[in-house]
Amino acid sequence: MGAGGHTGRFVVAELLRRDLSVVAVGRSAQPLASLDPRVERREADVWDPARLTEALAGVPVVINCAGPFLDTADAVVRATLRAGAHYLDVTAEQASAAATLAEFDAPARAAGVRVVPGMGFFGGLADLIVTIAADQLGPLEDVEIAIALDSWHPTAGTRATGRRNTVRRQIIRGACLVPVEAERGRRRIVFGPPFEVQPVTVVPFSEMPLIHRHIEVDQVTTWLADRALADVLDEATPAPVAADDSGRSCQQFQVQVRAQSGGWTQMIRVEGRDIYAVTAPLVVEAAVRILDDDRVGAFAPGELFDARAFLTSLSPDALQLEVMEPRPAAELDDAR
Repeated sequence: MGAGGHTGRFVVAELLRRDLSVVAVGRSAQPLASLDPRVERREADVWDPARLTEALAGVPVVINCAGPFLDTADAVVRATLRAGAHYLDVTAEQASAAATLAEFDAPARAAGVRVVPGMGFFGGLADLIVTIAADQLGPLEDVEIAIALDSWHPTAGTRATGRRNTVRRQIIRGACLVPVEAERGRRRIVFGPPFEVQPVTVVPFSEMPLIHRHIEVDQVTTWLADRALADVLDEATPAPVAADDSGRSCQQFQVQVRAQSGGWTQMIRVEGRDIYAVTAPLVVEAAVRILDDDRVGAFAPGELFDARAFLTSLSPDALQLEVMEPRPAAELDDAR
């Protein structure tokens, strides 16, 4: 779903790069017309359950890239289950990811399939990184997820999601999801080069319900670099511009996780280029791996996949993963 959109096109290209069969489903033929001729095209609207189920027939894994997911996820998951397929989406919307996990675990079990929301840059990537830390440190006391972008030129889909997603954001405090308004904050965080010290603001995404689903952790905060936040909030910021034949922009990103437990701290860093383009190898790798598991139900990415093996398989081509050895917390600068 959403194969004709900005992120959807990256996903189609990644599937073809891996020599996988692709069925593109869109609301009309026009957005799909320019796709590679190897792609089978089917038309269906999310608001037509019978037509949508028919369009998904014979497809083993459905990748939903059609946002806002608050509007599309429920209908597409239901059609996917009727078609007997596994489901993945790339939502950054907390309410959508939380609802998918809560509402479709039992139906997915009954259908004998796996449902995984939030398998994109915002959400699933951070969940996988934090899972690596939890696998090494055990129950976690405090986790900081810091996201630096040298710019954020939003797509039309990102703009539409921002207008639609008015649900109050949440973070994790006391092992519970609580409204972010109770924890407004700004500070400065030291990133790796080329970002170095960046002013940041609390801006959580779908990683919160994903992490809360399966990781024992008392406190989680997501910080977004102020320059990226300013870009996406500015209506004058243009859409991303391709810098090469792949369609990727020049935009650079870095996601840094600092996890603490029992006096030990672990730092894990992932960096790469173009947050929309990197979603494609993330969700396509998930689509390949989802077929090799026999568990059924709804899962967070780190709950279903071996997080370190997953990200290592994408490094260094799609992203660069650096997992630092845990160190006594007193040895590391607080970076405040």
